Amino acid sequence: MSQHTRLFGFATAAALAATMTSAAFAQEVTLRLHQFLPPQANVPALVLDVWADRIEEESGGRIEIQRFPAMALGGTPPELMDQVLDGIADIVWTVNGFTPGRFPRTEVFELPFFVSDARAASYAYWHLYETEMADTEFAGVHLLGTWVHGPGMIHTNTPVHVPADLQGLKIRGGSRTVNDLLVRLGAEAVGMPVTMIPESLSRGVIDGTTIPWEVTTSLRVPELVENHTEFEGEALYTLTFTLAMNQDVYDGLPDDLREIIDRNSGLDFSVFAGGVQSDADGPARQIAVDRGNNIITVSGDELQQWKDVAAPIYEAWVADLASQGIDGQALIDEARALMAEYEAAH
Repeated sequence: MSQHTRLFGFATAAALAATMTSAAFAQEVTLRLHQFLPPQANVPALVLDVWADRIEEESGGRIEIQRFPAMALGGTPPELMDQVLDGIADIVWTVNGFTPGRFPRTEVFELPFFVSDARAASYAYWHLYETEMADTEFAGVHLLGTWVHGPGMIHTNTPVHVPADLQGLKIRGGSRTVNDLLVRLGAEAVGMPVTMIPESLSRGVIDGTTIPWEVTTSLRVPELVENHTEFEGEALYTLTFTLAMNQDVYDGLPDDLREIIDRNSGLDFSVFAGGVQSDADGPARQIAVDRGNNIITVSGDELQQWKDVAAPIYEAWVADLASQGIDGQALIDEARALMAEYEAAH
């Protein structure tokens, strides 16, 4: 309790009860934030902690956000969204691709060679959330932020320059769209949470993984494989994230505390989060450079080989969404327009 109430005189039992009731409204609100990465990883340290610390500060300590990293509240990463819906956690940060097909509209930002700037894509993602997803995929939960990471790329135990180099390799993918891409490129796609990558690489369960540079640091990937394949221009892929809050918990906050949550969430926060992840790519890449690892940048004719293999994914994805009554091409067009809108303004 943030305030102590003094009782003067000879309070009756009724007066005491009234005093205790009014004091209860001044109690601190404790929110449990659950996510799947270790606390020192970039997103917890540079995004989630910054967000939570700001809310605690602006609330004058009336809101406390307890942070539970690395699935400390139990369960597995694919269960995070259900945990916030069920009230096991008050807030979760999760990868939509952990539950393939559950958030189909978000997959527009996972399409190959579609996103060139994480801030622009995060801006577009929030706008599409408000217009297309709030009452569909995310009905029943209050979203606080929507963003993507910097360019997704491939990290392998053998050099990969062209799609043929992936033939027969077991590569971890982070979503059904990425796994589809890997299969078309000739790899054997292996689905697993990002936290399983280090052990799987060290034991030879997989030959490589798809992740952006910034995640490689906490997962020690440059120590486990020496080859990194990045792409000039648009990203090979990106994954989409959500920071979500239990709707009843959000609705139950006092108005002034809810306003603090609102002020620190939404469009600007989403762009900030996507930008922070993207900006962390550079320092992480430098670690691989300093180790003397083999960094391959695909461009020119070699890049076109990758794009040619990836192109049919667009048609397949639009057809899949059409079977669910969703206009995928309209989502592609709107996402492109919103990303261009952001880039034109910045």
